[in-house]
Amino acid sequence: MRLDKLLANMGFGSRKEVKQLLKQKAVTIDGEVVKDASIHVNPEVQQVSVYGEVVQYTEFIYLMMNKPPGVISATEDNYDQTVIDLLDPLAQHFKPFPVGRLDKDTEGLLLITNDGQLAHNLLSPKKHVPKTYYALIDGEVTVEDIEAFKLGVELDDGYVTKPGELVILKSGSTSEIELTIQEGKFHQVKRMFESVGKKVTYLKRLSMGSLVLDENLELGEYRELTEEELASLQQNNKKKE
Repeated sequence: MRLDKLLANMGFGSRKEVKQLLKQKAVTIDGEVVKDASIHVNPEVQQVSVYGEVVQYTEFIYLMMNKPPGVISATEDNYDQTVIDLLDPLAQHFKPFPVGRLDKDTEGLLLITNDGQLAHNLLSPKKHVPKTYYALIDGEVTVEDIEAFKLGVELDDGYVTKPGELVILKSGSTSEIELTIQEGKFHQVKRMFESVGKKVTYLKRLSMGSLVLDENLELGEYRELTEEELASLQQNNKKKE
């Protein structure tokens, strides 16, 4: 890879700004000062440094976000703030995108990456990747609802869902539940409860596949996946291929 492209990709500025770094003798390869922007470098073998700081080259980024309400799961929008707008400029530089969508008013786990293959694997209907949600329900959730969801319920457009695992945490005029589904139809959780005459008033995604929301993340905060989290996601997808 060209040196100027490598440094630009890693957030050290535009190609023009990178050339200024080279002029200032700020860049070294294996300890030798380099001034030629067009020189090719192998970041896996050679050590590139800027002002003495080693450049840790990475092609992909993997971020876990605790999505806040009022923000949309998109890369850009003319009217609403997007989850990408919440990222720092360096993360945005990688041109990441949210893996799947959470409704505007839904909170919780959102994976953001620029790894198209992993995203495809997680979203492919053939993979049956489970997603678990916590919700507050206006109305009493019953054992009958558990059985209905276990069989699959008919949505307002006639689509019959795949079986869902409904767990009642608290039942009453306002109920608390956890629901695990293996598909992601538009507004699916809300529409599943509407099909049994109840309304979701609060919704939060807790997990997606092996990835579980870090409860230490405040709304709108994000962090990189740990090596273990990433390896587990990748391994689980390989098993399902």
